[in-house]
Amino acid sequence: MTALEQLDRKITPTLLHRADDFGGLKLASANDAISSGRGREAKTDASEISRLYAALDCVRPETNPRTAHLMECGKRKMGQKLIEEASEVAFEGLRNRARGVIRESADLIYHLVVLWHECGVTPEEVWETMRERADAQGIAEKAPKQPKA
Repeated sequence: MTALEQLDRKITPTLLHRADDFGGLKLASANDAISSGRGREAKTDASEISRLYAALDCVRPETNPRTAHLMECGKRKMGQKLIEEASEVAFEGLRNRARGVIRESADLIYHLVVLWHECGVTPEEVWETMRERADAQGIAEKAPKQPKA
């Protein structure tokens, strides 16, 4: 059993238990209101991800202590943070809290890009895979699984 499979076996019951804890919550009746009038236009493309990816080459403990520490901890810690942030996005979605989903999604994307950087995976490689899937499926979803013979 690989280390990742062991980690998955350890974490999955905890995440499922935490998800069950939200079953008794009274969900909001509508998404939180989001104001967009901040005087600057939001970026609607992947340029912010590319900017973050490039900035990771310049991370120093003096200027970016938290990111530097995360990068020093290695892939295991990066993977743990990615799992944690993904669960937080899901929980905010279950609570129907749009602002929470936005905040936690930003954290999730940050941790994903840090892991990409550590693995030597570029955003462009990810976008290319998504384009290939969209060309084949009409949307960037995975291809259907083939039935086992």
